[in-house]
Amino acid sequence: MGQAGLEKNKKTLPATEQEASLKGTLIFVLFIGSFILITWFAIFYLFVGRI
Repeated sequence: MGQAGLEKNKKTLPATEQEASLKGTLIFVLFIGSFILITWFAIFYLFVGRI
């Protein structure tokens, strides 16, 4: 019975706001991941070129 009152007080975002937040997160993660891969390959080719 005590938990029923707690659930009513929880604030939830509408579904559209949650999806927008996750889309932004996905775009940011893809951007950071591509930056790391591009940087890694650039350094790798510099290394191989100097051997």
